[in-house]
Amino acid sequence: MTENKTIPPTIADGQPERERAVLVAVVRDSQELRQSEEYLDELEFLAETADIATVKRFTQRLPQPSSRIYVGPGKLEEIAAYCEEHAVGVAIFDDELTPAQTRNIERAMPCRILDRTRLILDIFLARAQTAYAKTQVQLAQYEYMLPRLAGLWTHLERQRGGTGTRGGAGEREIETDRRIVRNRIAKLKEDLKKIDRQMAVQRSNRGQLVRVALVGYTNVGKSTLMNLLAKSEVFAENKLFATLDTTVRKVVFDNLPFLLSDTVGFIRKLPTELIESFKSTLDEVREADLLLHVVDISHPQFEDQIAVVKQTLQEIGAGDKPVFLVFNKVDAYTWIEKAPDDLTPPTAENRSLDELKQSWIAKANTPCIFLSARQRTNIDKFRRDLYGMVREIHAGRYPFNNFLY
Repeated sequence: MTENKTIPPTIADGQPERERAVLVAVVRDSQELRQSEEYLDELEFLAETADIATVKRFTQRLPQPSSRIYVGPGKLEEIAAYCEEHAVGVAIFDDELTPAQTRNIERAMPCRILDRTRLILDIFLARAQTAYAKTQVQLAQYEYMLPRLAGLWTHLERQRGGTGTRGGAGEREIETDRRIVRNRIAKLKEDLKKIDRQMAVQRSNRGQLVRVALVGYTNVGKSTLMNLLAKSEVFAENKLFATLDTTVRKVVFDNLPFLLSDTVGFIRKLPTELIESFKSTLDEVREADLLLHVVDISHPQFEDQIAVVKQTLQEIGAGDKPVFLVFNKVDAYTWIEKAPDDLTPPTAENRSLDELKQSWIAKANTPCIFLSARQRTNIDKFRRDLYGMVREIHAGRYPFNNFLY
């Protein structure tokens, strides 16, 4: 089963034309087509964040992606023909391609190839502001690049060396390139260790204040909530990965001070290289006393996003932290009321906000609250609840009069 969806280019009048892209995804047999469309919506949002305009989507249902060319041969020919006919500059695949898949696809395609991992890495590199974040992203990029160096020097493979054998110059060039990349990776890791030690000293100098960290899927409103609570000016934007650098602010509720940190957002299929290189940045999460897990309740797959965040927290060693679920963007929540004569079972789209609240509040194992950071809905209750949680941590760990003033 295949489906192609054409999307009109979104290019503003008077603006230079952006690079145009097609999106390619394999729909697994265990996956619903609607879910794959939502995944492609996220991929399109990633492309938009990278300033790439999506013009068409290609999907193909397969048990698993082809180990050679990701999609079937006929589908790849169709994609290549479309890209050539419409002068499309890049094809973006919704999974991380292996080096072999990348080489095979590049031979068949008339345009540049990006996989999901490379697209995310490019976005991170463009949005990193501090030297620390830039170093982390560069390390992730080099580690992604290293196994893919083979094939970059194929134009030299048939050049003869001094002994008359084939491929000498090309092979030497590849080995030189690999050595350069390995040396660069080693240098970046040393740089990160130095910065890690500096940041560890900074964290130790913050005293014994309770630490609260904002975590969640990317673009759920963590930075907006941070600005509201800490009265700071953390960069917030309706794009994926608007915040890469960890920001820490001292917040005082009534007579109770604590530290609040905003961290990089998580995402489905977050590249392994990024998880590894950003583990040091996420030390703020691992050392936090309380996690505020911010959720975009208006997103149709918000429960899947909660599962992605929980899994990522487990991977970085923070899965056992106390969590306060913060359902944000209640002002944007929509639902479809069932007709009185509709006897089919209700779906997730048929749940009203009140029904959703009751179902989550009934799960007493995790405290939660529903609010809108942008509209400041229910913020006063959120402050009171957060104050109570932080105060309980203070009272249980530190002398009472050391911190309340």
